[in-house]
Amino acid sequence: MPEESPLPKAQTDFANKIKFRSLTSEMCDISSALNRICYSDIGATLDSPPFPRAIVEGFLVNTDETKTADDSSPVSFKITGEIQPGDENAIAPKKGEAVQISTGSIIPNGNYSAVRMWEAKQDGNNILVSRPFPPRFFIEEQGCDIKTDDILVSAGSLITPAHIGTLASMGIKEIPVTKKAQVAVFSSGDEVIPYTGNFKPGSIFDCNSPMLAAAIENAGGKAISYGIQSDNFETFVNAAKEALSKSDMLLISGGTAVGGRDFISDLIKELGELIIDGVPMRSGRPLIMGIANDKPIVCVAGYPPEALRGFTLFGQLAMNTLSGHSKELPTD
Repeated sequence: MPEESPLPKAQTDFANKIKFRSLTSEMCDISSALNRICYSDIGATLDSPPFPRAIVEGFLVNTDETKTADDSSPVSFKITGEIQPGDENAIAPKKGEAVQISTGSIIPNGNYSAVRMWEAKQDGNNILVSRPFPPRFFIEEQGCDIKTDDILVSAGSLITPAHIGTLASMGIKEIPVTKKAQVAVFSSGDEVIPYTGNFKPGSIFDCNSPMLAAAIENAGGKAISYGIQSDNFETFVNAAKEALSKSDMLLISGGTAVGGRDFISDLIKELGELIIDGVPMRSGRPLIMGIANDKPIVCVAGYPPEALRGFTLFGQLAMNTLSGHSKELPTD
């Protein structure tokens, strides 16, 4: 049996330690629900269509009366009424009668067919039909697309524009969504300074904090910036503990090793459980993951491209797991 490749194994090992769908829910107006995670199954409140309706413009006639119709012996029907879209009541044509209909008109139950406008020869207040029609021709039956209580959106699904349209068609105004994951973001290193500060030789601007905050927001979370931490172990531990008490997840860039010490690995051990201590892959050493108080800790490289890559591979995975969003593992 072939050995599992390092990245999927590390992702699976980490995800298995995170409590699936641990975030709570909140109600959200569907106008603001795009790209949110559905918290629980949402069932249809109506049939769709909610009533039998015409899908063509033309005339409604009794099906049996068209059985003998042909070019040489057309059947005549008298136009006695009209059903417009939006009318609440469906007019049932009597023998020898036709009712004018439009696309979307409500249609009565019974042995009726829709004759398309171009298939009926109109002569004043009468139409001539020159061929037979099958029952319920060009009529959509109630519930043919969706039945009441059918699942419209499954728990864990990402809400799409199509979902919003379907929900609106049912008159559903609000839905339960998973609260956005609150992710505490740290950059680390004595040489790192705020990107809003004044540059000085030997320092580097902190581009990871705004970049990772944007990535978190883009992945459906809420970033909470805790700024730049120096390479002081005790100070960092205290700051991380405070951040964990106010957030759902911790994201740290840089600081893998400081002064020969496995700085971030030791930090996680101080906070909780070390799960992944590097991944045997390209630039995999800074990828370090842990759990503290059931909250994931994701540590990525200080080098910006690899920091963003690490978040994509493990940060989004952690957020998806917390929110209950079932999704394939992100790939390298």
